[in-house]
Parts: sequence; structure tokens; C-alpha cells
Amino acid sequence: MTDLKIGIIGGSGLYKMDALQDIEELQVDTPYGPPSDALIRGNLDGTPVVFLARHGRNHTLMPTELPFRANIYAMKSLGVEYLISASAVGSLKEAVKPLDMVLPDQFIDRTRNRISTFFGEGLVAHISFGDPVCNGLAGVLGEAIASLNLPDISLHQGGTYVCMEGPAFSTKAESSLYRSWGATVIGMTNLPEAKLAREAEIAYATLALVTDYDCWHPDHDSVTVEMVIGNLQKNAVNAQRVIRETVRRLSEAPPASDAHDALKFAIITPLDKANPTTRDKLAPLLKKYL
Repeated sequence: MTDLKIGIIGGSGLYKMDALQDIEELQVDTPYGPPSDALIRGNLDGTPVVFLARHGRNHTLMPTELPFRANIYAMKSLGVEYLISASAVGSLKEAVKPLDMVLPDQFIDRTRNRISTFFGEGLVAHISFGDPVCNGLAGVLGEAIASLNLPDISLHQGGTYVCMEGPAFSTKAESSLYRSWGATVIGMTNLPEAKLAREAEIAYATLALVTDYDCWHPDHDSVTVEMVIGNLQKNAVNAQRVIRETVRRLSEAPPASDAHDALKFAIITPLDKANPTTRDKLAPLLKKYL
């Protein structure tokens, strides 16, 4: 399926895909301003993909500064149907150790200042979000990880990702609270992405890469910046291997996804009564319903 569009968002430490060939940098205009960086279109072992460095290729954007809507809108406008989001996280469980990989299937929102919808301004929609990631895509990611037999790395299929505001990390009291909720990992970026991807009818899954234990852990004070950066670098290498194998599997057998029809029953405003400016702005999302 050479026309299959797969998007990759690289988080902290993952600013490029070394195996990409026939690279083209795309400056994509969106109604929400520019994305985090140029989108990189290329071929990964013959499969077309689009890559975006979430924080910019030089990590110049804080989580609170990310243009989430522009990033997802740009992916949608380029025809992306499956979106793999690689993200650095802290662990909230003893069994989830640094360098492990987690494929969360739930989120808890602890953000305050994130716009995480394309709708409003005369056009209302309410997506179903009980299952916030595409289980089919997460399953392919899990199969890819298992097949690689990465040394000293455990895969945790499922779990809850706490999305906090940042940019400061948690207090110990907050970290203990999230543990009492049964949460697995904590990060600062993926929930707005997941919501916007669902509205854009893009299948979305998180590849959470553990850098360290969150501050609840009794050994946390021994964690150094050098250790975290070292783990980020190791995670980036492992993530590229996982993404490459996942893309190969997706190109051979892309899973069906309910996300691809997420707006079918979500749009409340009759489109012929909606604000024409908003309707036109959201044309890439709405075109099959117009």
C-alpha cells in the first residue's frame, strides 16, 4: 500500500528518523499558525511517512507552547491516517523501569491551558473518547516491540498516562496521588494530541519511553540530568527501531480503526447551518461529510 500515509511525532530526544530516504521538508500553513517545525516527508523502507519533531528539531518549544492544533491539522492535510506518537515519560510504578516501553490505553487530564479541540465558533462536535487510543495501532506497535527482542527492555501493553501541565515536574504529593489512582506513567504532551487526532479521524497511539522514575520513588534524588539525557538517547535509538518495524507491519496490513469515522455521529451542528468560515477552515476534517 504505497499510498498509505503514516505520521510520526517525535518527542524529547527523537528529533529525526535516521532511516528516512528521499527526504523533503514541507512548510505547511494552517489556520492555527505554523507547526512545531517543518514536516519531513520521506520513505521508510519504501513506505511514505511524515515526521514532525514535537518540540522542534532543536527542542525550542516547551510543552505549554506546543501548537497542537497546527501539528495535527498539518498531518491531516497531508493525508495522514495513522499517527505514532513517541514520548518521553516518567514512571509511576516500580515495575515500569527506565528504558521500558509503555503503550498506554487511557489518559488522565491534568492540564489547564491547552486548547484541545478544533470545534467551536459556530460548529459543535462531541467525539467519543472512552477509548482514547486506537487499539489496532497500539496492537501493531506491541507486536513490533515484541518481535525486536530489545535487551533489558520490558513492554507494558496498556496503562494510564497522566498528562500534566508543566513545565515544572510534579511535587511528591502529586506524584503519590497519581500512583494512588493507579496511573502508570506521566508526561506533558499526549492528551491534547490524542483528542485532536480523534477529531481529525486519525488513528493515534502513544509509544511512551520511560526515562526515569517520577519523584515518588525513594531513589529519585539519585537521578541526574546526565542519566536522564543518556536514557533519552537510548530511548531514541530504540524508538526508531520500533517505529521502523511498526511502519513495515502497517504497510502490509493496516488495522481497521473506529477513529477513521469518529465524526460520523459527533457533529451536532447541521453543516449547512454552521458558521461558513469555521466550516471552510475545517474542510480537511469535514470533506467527506460536506
